[in-house]
Amino acid sequence: MSELTTVARPYAKAAFDFAVESGAVAEWLDMLTFTAEVVKNENIEAFLAGSHSPETTSDLFIKVCGEQLNERGQNLVKIMAENGRLVALPAVVELFAEQKALYENEIEVEVTSATELSEAYQVTLAASLEKRLARKIKLNCNIDSAVVSGLLIKAGDTVIDATVRGKLDRLSNVLQS
Repeated sequence: MSELTTVARPYAKAAFDFAVESGAVAEWLDMLTFTAEVVKNENIEAFLAGSHSPETTSDLFIKVCGEQLNERGQNLVKIMAENGRLVALPAVVELFAEQKALYENEIEVEVTSATELSEAYQVTLAASLEKRLARKIKLNCNIDSAVVSGLLIKAGDTVIDATVRGKLDRLSNVLQS
């Protein structure tokens, strides 16, 4: 996957820069997401694995996408088809979404708890994390009974382990050393 990420990076950057310039970041994310789903289709995967001319490949791909692609999106598909890079579209979407989050100063936070968090607690937690991380927060809450009690919060490279399981593990390590 890292090879596809390397291949996808310049396409994602170019698409993102254009989307910002034209004020259509959300529209571009929707277009790219749709094209990535098309690439994941078994029939399209088989077609892309075959040896077809770039014109044939891009024409078929654009026809399949139909109205989901505007003129600029079609140009991106043509360029990627010419370079044999349409299979990298899922990675392009991923990188584009990351750039969008950075641009909008937003971070996705994974919160794992033993029980479901109330809506009021989620709002309070999001506000607290926004203040601490100085970014907009998008919470993704998960339930894991192994947590026992407390929260495990992952925001990018930052991990806050406020679980009983984590405290017990740390205590065990201290006692063993």
